Amino acid sequence: MADDRERAEILVTGVHKRINDAFQVFDHDLNKTVDVREIGAIVRSLGCFPTEAELLDIIDEVEEPNGFICFERFLPTMSKILMENKFRPIPEDTLLTAFEVLDQQKKGHLEPNELTEYMKQGDEPFTQLEMEEMLSSAVEPDSNLIYYKDFVNMMVLDGER
Repeated sequence: MADDRERAEILVTGVHKRINDAFQVFDHDLNKTVDVREIGAIVRSLGCFPTEAELLDIIDEVEEPNGFICFERFLPTMSKILMENKFRPIPEDTLLTAFEVLDQQKKGHLEPNELTEYMKQGDEPFTQLEMEEMLSSAVEPDSNLIYYKDFVNMMVLDGER
């Protein structure tokens, strides 16, 4: 029984450390608060990929009246999300299939403007900030192309952290 409790405590401590480390990256004033606009990036850096509506629900739960998120309110909410494995990334094969559908000429890559156009469509279009974040990590600097197999592999590895 004590073994189970010790394992649970170690797991919770590890989750709290991951959340704290991710939060600190965006806590520019070192005052245990971040701008509400940073929450999407923090949540995604923890390997969770909620829809925009789900992200807004998280924000509604933790946002202070001044437009900031306090670590003490964020920690329990994000801990529960991580412990319940909510908002996990889409499986690698599904992502690859989606990119392959977009790559109608089967080149093995997309141009940034192609992906940007697709990202603006649908029921939940990406925001400008989300598009910039994605492109900054997806575009190969030397060729200015998105080699989606490499990008999907990188996304899957990041989600497993």
